[in-house]
Amino acid sequence: MRYAKLFLSVTSGAELSFTLEPSDIIAVQQQPLMLHCQVEGIPPITTQWRRNGVLLQEDQNHAMFINGTLLIGRFQRSRSDGSSDEGDYECVAQNSFGLVVSRKAKVQAATMADFHVHPHSVRTDLAGVARFQCQIHGLPEPVISWEKDGRSVDTSDDRYTLLPTGVLQITGVRPEDSGVFCCVAHNSAGVKHSAGARLTVSGSQSSVYKDPMILVGPENLTLTVHQTAILECVATGYPRPIVSWSRLDGRPIGVEGIQVLGTGNLMISDVRVQHSGVYVCAANKPGTRLRRTAQGRLVVRAPAEFVQPPQSIARPVGTTAIFTCLAQGEPPPQLTWLKNGQILEPGGHVKLRNNNR
Repeated sequence: MRYAKLFLSVTSGAELSFTLEPSDIIAVQQQPLMLHCQVEGIPPITTQWRRNGVLLQEDQNHAMFINGTLLIGRFQRSRSDGSSDEGDYECVAQNSFGLVVSRKAKVQAATMADFHVHPHSVRTDLAGVARFQCQIHGLPEPVISWEKDGRSVDTSDDRYTLLPTGVLQITGVRPEDSGVFCCVAHNSAGVKHSAGARLTVSGSQSSVYKDPMILVGPENLTLTVHQTAILECVATGYPRPIVSWSRLDGRPIGVEGIQVLGTGNLMISDVRVQHSGVYVCAANKPGTRLRRTAQGRLVVRAPAEFVQPPQSIARPVGTTAIFTCLAQGEPPPQLTWLKNGQILEPGGHVKLRNNNR
């Protein structure tokens, strides 16, 4: 993790700080929505809200409570007059010492698009591997399930692997697996079904040796810390190849938060910056040195967070006050100082010193 450190020298301070700032929210259309803001300091304190930089006024759909909470009576993505409740919200608090502005909270409406990737029909040999994939965008991220011939797929069967990405894998395919498969997506905006895709099982189980082959290897991924990485690896061959994983740089993958899904997919829960690297999937023919490999790069980003926020201080007029701010992130964050909600530029009695390491 890389750090950024910034020092500020001024001659005054403000006794006002947030104890609760608004959070990003995915709102449901036509439903009430509350945004919370709490501030502490020397009273009296006044609190207001801004959306996209414009002060909100109380009306029949917006109510502001004395504790700082903003209530939107019926959230709407778009109204007949062209306005919208979507946007960046920030809480503005002020007392006799000055003014502070909260973080911006992004408020978005829950949505569900159409499928942009539908599953395709496949034909596979008995005891082979079948794979279905669908993709759909939505807020929040849609949860994917599968149906076969109109009934929910029984993923308790070890041969069926449903990855968190929505991919359905079937290993050791049997005649009874034949049928029409449909992808089902649902979130708070609704439910949608994909087009159907037919699985056809043909032939008999092969007893002819086949070299291992990787049908689907890991994709390049860029994630944020604490997300889950799914590295897929689907291999075929006879006898069934053994799938293993390694890092290209030779470092151990580790065991904490690591799980193998199905016959060879790698899941890394709660990814950290140190998980970044190139991962190699190898399909090995049992009893031989024959193998095939595929690789994908995982890049993990870390959002900016304060390690040492500035502290309130009091100084006599004419003396020097120093505020220190230390933040970390990947890539390293850029730091900006605000005074009473306005960007503070160096000059005169104000000096900024930026130390990156």
